[in-house]
Amino acid sequence: MDPFWKVFLRLLPLRPTKALEAAYWQVTGRRVRARHRLRDAVRPLPLARELWREGRASVPPAELAQVAGWHRQPRITIVIHSVDHCSPASLDGSRESVVSQAYKACEQLECTAENLARTVTTATGDHVFFLRAGDQLLPPALFRVAQAIIENPAADILFGDEEQLHADASLPRLWLKPQWNREMFLALDYLSSAMAIKTSLVQSTLARLPPSGEPLAASDILFFATEVPSSTVIHVPALLVKVAHRAELSSAARAAMIGDQLGSQAEVGTGPHNTVRVRWQLQPPHPLVSIIIPTRDKVELLTACVESVLARTDYAPFEILIVDNGSKDQATLTYMAELGRRANVRVIRSDAPYNYSALNNLAVQQAHGSFICLLNNDTEVVTPEWLTELMRYAVRPEVGAVGAKLLYADGSIQHAGVIVGMGEAAGHAHRFLAANRPGYFRQPHVAQYVSAVTAACLVVAREKFEAVGGLDEAQLAIAYNDVDLCLKLQQRGWRNVYTPHAILYHYESKSRGNDLAPEHSARYLRELRVFQERWGTRTYMDPLHNPDLDRYSETFSVNVG
Repeated sequence: MDPFWKVFLRLLPLRPTKALEAAYWQVTGRRVRARHRLRDAVRPLPLARELWREGRASVPPAELAQVAGWHRQPRITIVIHSVDHCSPASLDGSRESVVSQAYKACEQLECTAENLARTVTTATGDHVFFLRAGDQLLPPALFRVAQAIIENPAADILFGDEEQLHADASLPRLWLKPQWNREMFLALDYLSSAMAIKTSLVQSTLARLPPSGEPLAASDILFFATEVPSSTVIHVPALLVKVAHRAELSSAARAAMIGDQLGSQAEVGTGPHNTVRVRWQLQPPHPLVSIIIPTRDKVELLTACVESVLARTDYAPFEILIVDNGSKDQATLTYMAELGRRANVRVIRSDAPYNYSALNNLAVQQAHGSFICLLNNDTEVVTPEWLTELMRYAVRPEVGAVGAKLLYADGSIQHAGVIVGMGEAAGHAHRFLAANRPGYFRQPHVAQYVSAVTAACLVVAREKFEAVGGLDEAQLAIAYNDVDLCLKLQQRGWRNVYTPHAILYHYESKSRGNDLAPEHSARYLRELRVFQERWGTRTYMDPLHNPDLDRYSETFSVNVG
């Protein structure tokens, strides 16, 4: 049966109107529209998870047959650990999941929480897969790991996706993870429930650790293994483990471990939702930051923005450059004249047609700071440490652009990083999530590398901004210029960062209007095409998202086709 009709039949009793609507488009030949309607109807239902899981429940025979042609068959040691903390029935489930593996080149060891380190020294496999007692391997798990080892011979650490079996149906259960993201991992252990480590790396890591008298957990071994500079960490984009209950260190215990490792580089403490917060050192003297705010009229927005920066910013030194793009309102002109008399504020006048990229590039040329902060006039500072937190990352040599957490007026998230390829262009991660909710496995609440951030609030070293040619004022005058800038920085080897610890309100696009309004649509579509063709975003898969998450949803829902 055609896959469309298989899904239709399962959706029909659950959402009959939506199912029949999709069927209408299918039978009338509009199959793309039919597929989109079907996907949109299934997405919010548990059926979406069921369909996704069913397609990955086993290894297709043709793929499994390829094992015979591999130049070698990696041997994997499965260590079922913490058996002393597990019921006999749950332990039997873990054992049976190993026996049921499609890939057989493995051995199985078991240990208590106290003798994990001693047990792994006896492993004879090439890699050690750590399976907590009570958790279960999915039947294709070891095959997918072995396949990834063959494809990535230098892989030291491999981790995959997981399904959590908690009873709360309101929480996400399928944790479909991004590729290796050290900044995220410092704040949130998203690897240890479904990971394998090269046996030689496990043993060398254990040999390096000073005796503490305390038993080592698998997550401890993982953390110290990832800190080896030469370690190669690979994401296996496959569901590997069913997690009975996520056992993790308290944020205080993990913060203490990370703090010991980072030493004087950072101050480490706890964050929201059992996460860790790393405050990278920002050594004095602090560099001058030029805060650039393009504007036209809308004095009420400009006033809220500028006064919040002046009153609520604990970072120094900074200057503000107001780029006045043809304001005519007398109240605005009076306010800007008053601003021009303040010591650290300048007003630059440009009466050229509105071109966001050109206005910012003009201001950068006249800026005195060695760091640039692009800031929309429809933003308002919430936390006094906003600029300090952005600068903690921006001063690091490996970092390109740094973006803040932006909130709508109702307190929900407007921006928590940009995912490139979403909607075949780019989209904001976690949009509309209530700011105090954990969201998708707490990811909105931790600092992390991202492909891009929005220029509504973005900090970058001036020399890096100039090295990539600044914002593209010729072809991306208004839309996508910030994402384009971030991708140019990334192309040059600099990593972009989102930090949730710099928080501002963003009254989105109140000053310049809607891109899709009739008077703007032709320009927007032209810029969209430029962006899509330049970066291949129609098919681009953001490495910091996941190929099995829906590319058309900002809410991290499973891709159902």
